[in-house]
Amino acid sequence: MTEQLSAGDWTKEGLKVLAKSGFTALKADPLAKAMGVSRGSFYWHFADLAAFHAAVLKRWREIAAEQIIADVEAASDEPLKMLLRRSFGARLDLERAVRNWAAFDAAAQGAVRAIDRRRLDYIEELLGKRGLTPATAQARAQILYWTFLGFALSGPPLPAARLQALLDELLAMLAA
Repeated sequence: MTEQLSAGDWTKEGLKVLAKSGFTALKADPLAKAMGVSRGSFYWHFADLAAFHAAVLKRWREIAAEQIIADVEAASDEPLKMLLRRSFGARLDLERAVRNWAAFDAAAQGAVRAIDRRRLDYIEELLGKRGLTPATAQARAQILYWTFLGFALSGPPLPAARLQALLDELLAMLAA
């Protein structure tokens, strides 16, 4: 069974557990039990818990920034609009869980800082392509990102129609 699981399988399970139960649940024994394998399988792929945590954070950065940016770039002639829909329309349990983890762990804090910088740079780039000056693009990117973070860390999801109305208003504000 150990040979059938990859490090990616463990990381994927780690992301699911992180989103559902928080960072304190990212331990070899409970994960192995949930996956129906021995703890040895975990240590076959990861030297220790810190290495596993690093892999989970790396994968989070890939899916929470790079994958989204690649999808937006490939699919849309209105990338800012698509980015807003994708970001604000996503399930944000994992975002909240990683940010909570960052309050207690330096490595998670570093991952959050890195993804915040990457996201801000990308939003600035999109706003610059819309003809905004660098200073205006930087200011609006920061405001837009703070808006996203507030949304991500707040209560339950909004009904689709209400969310769309708010995104339309946000786009109008950015265009002003």
